[in-house]
Parts: sequence; C-alpha cells; structure tokens
Amino acid sequence: MRTGQNLPTRLLLAGVTAASLFLLACCAQGPQTHDLFVSGADGYHTYRIPSLILTKNDTLLAFCEGRKTGRGDTGDIDLLLKRSTDRGKTWSMQKIVRDDGPNTCGNPCPVIDRSTATIWLLTTWNLGGDREKSITSGTSKDTRRVFITRSTDDGRTWSEHVDITASTKRSHWRWYATGPGVGIQLARGKNKGRLVVPCDHSSPAYADPRGFSSHVIYSDDHGKTWTFSREIKPACNECQIVELSDAGLLLNMRNYHKPRRNVRALSTSTDGGVTFSPVTYDETLIEPVCQAAFIRCDVPRAAGKDWLLFSNPASKTKRIMMTVRLSRDAGKTWPVAKVLHEGPSAYSSLAVLPNSQIACLYEAGAEHPYEKIVFTKFPLEWLINEKSKSKE
Repeated sequence: MRTGQNLPTRLLLAGVTAASLFLLACCAQGPQTHDLFVSGADGYHTYRIPSLILTKNDTLLAFCEGRKTGRGDTGDIDLLLKRSTDRGKTWSMQKIVRDDGPNTCGNPCPVIDRSTATIWLLTTWNLGGDREKSITSGTSKDTRRVFITRSTDDGRTWSEHVDITASTKRSHWRWYATGPGVGIQLARGKNKGRLVVPCDHSSPAYADPRGFSSHVIYSDDHGKTWTFSREIKPACNECQIVELSDAGLLLNMRNYHKPRRNVRALSTSTDGGVTFSPVTYDETLIEPVCQAAFIRCDVPRAAGKDWLLFSNPASKTKRIMMTVRLSRDAGKTWPVAKVLHEGPSAYSSLAVLPNSQIACLYEAGAEHPYEKIVFTKFPLEWLINEKSKSKE
C-alpha cells in the first residue's frame, strides 16, 4: 500500500464501505453545538421553553418564548422562531410569531399535517398582569386561553391567531399549557391522520393542591376543529406523546405525585387519545420534576420497530445533567444514555434528521439553566456506540 494514501482511501482499499466510513466519521465527530438563543440578547431578558420540529420540506423550526423583563412564566412574553434550511448549520434571524403587548404568549407546540404540509402551532395566552398563582387559585382577571395559528410556507409566515379555548378547555380548568414540545400525526390504525397535541391543566377539584392533570387535544379534520381527551391524573402535567407500531399511544408526563415523585409518569391509549390508562411510573427515567422531550426514533435501521428517544435533566435533586436516552423496546427499557450537558439544564425538544442524525434543543447554562437555549445535533451511532450513564 502506498504511504501517500490518506486514511479514507486506505480503508476503502481494505474493503471498508463508504457507508461505514460515513458512520466512522459521524462517531468521531460527536455532537455539534450552537447557542441559538442567548438570554439578554436581542431585547429579551430570558429565553425559555424550546420546541424543535422538522417540516415536511426538511426545514428545522426552533420556537421559544422571549421573556421581556424576567424569568417568570407570566408577564410580557413573546413567541419567537428561528428557521434552518440546512439541518441546523445556519439559522435565520429571530422572528416574532406573536407579540400581544404586555401579555403572555407562549408554550409553543407545533404539529405537522403530513398530507397537506401545513404546520399547526398551538400556544397559550394570558393577561400579563395575571400571575400563575392567581390563575391556579381562581383569583385572576382572566384565564389561560388556547390559540392556534398555521403556516403553509414552511414557517416563513403565519396566519391570524385564533382562540380555540371553548373547544379545548373545560370551564373549571385554570392553568393550561400546550406541550411544551411537539404534537404528532397518527400514521396507523383507524385514527390515521389524526393530529394529537399533548397538554396539561390545573383544577381545584383534585387532591393535589394545584390540581395538575394531563390531557391531549386532537383534530380529525386537518386542524379545522379540536376537542379534548379525558384527563390523566393524579398530579401529572407537562407531557409528550408517541405512537407505537400497534397504533397505541404512549404519554410521558412530568410527575408531582409525592409517593412516586422524581420519576416520569406514563399512560397509554388504545383509541387514538380519547381515553387513557391508569398512570404508571418509570423508575429509570429520573427527574427533578421538569419537562422532558419524548419522540419516536424513526431511522431506517428501526423500521417497523418501536425505537424511542427521551431527553431531560437526569437528576432527582437538581435541574442538571441534560441526558438523551434510547429505547429499542417501546420504552420498556432504556439501555442507552448519553450526557449532553453536565451543568445546569432544564427543558428540551428532540427531532430526528435525515442520515440518522438526532437534534436536541435545550435550556442550559453555567450558573443556572436559563442562560441560553442550545441547539445540538449528533449521529445516532455516537449515542449507541459510546454508552455512558447519567449521574445523579
């Protein structure tokens, strides 16, 4: 063999395929990270609540809340977006999707109708002067409301925001959140084509002091009308949902239930999200009581199999250790875990890109989790081949 040949050439001559070379290069490369929203920049005190989705036309949309005056969940909050047409290498300028003056516009939860390529964006709204405590206690001037907008040009422009609270929220529900994260469109079974968006709410009727419960809202007419499922309780709230190969749904929820606190709560549906099973708990998926991301890992090698991805701050005590996990058996076990950020971290959103790349948009920092929202992408092979367990 000639000594002047580079390593890829020598490997090819030795019988290593181009596909194998690609995987070797990906594994060596590891995660690629970019600070997408930095708190204090571009007119906002804090950026929070990331949501990442890949459109039918291979465009990445990264949504978040731009909080004008502080870190709080209410007040003057705008809904923001950045777009990438090259799978996260470069990003557009920051765009305001909704600004309602001093009021709160947030909790982005997009879902894509694959038959029409329409991107539906579900969000919540409240008066900026109504704080979470007053809303949950029933003493606020108004309440949390549910809005929807759509884009038919890959997220470049958005329609008017329409209030759909009447069909998606019971009158006695108080706090309400769409997602945060992403919704799904069902691809199997008799409910194929249904749009499903995970949500949560509070009510004074439940045993938990804040009355948290999860639910989903869904549409069978391509987003024209929406209705809600039965409630999932006790003491669950922010949630994400996946469809399994048998057309069943698996809901993964933030958990406030004190006897089983600090692990994720689960519930299943066999009727497309109309009703859900009693809540169970996953002892592997530890949490400090925080939002998490949860999606199908639809890559070629997982065709017909229930590979799932999950990310959250993997600690029982603090919002630290942003960790991505892989399950190859519909969430029964999680043998693969990789830490993306050991320091402070909180909310996240996952997406599967072409060429078996995984993307994670997450909150992170050095002193606290809300210093920035980071975009990271990495090859699935990097996650699978170099196992490491999260630390508590």
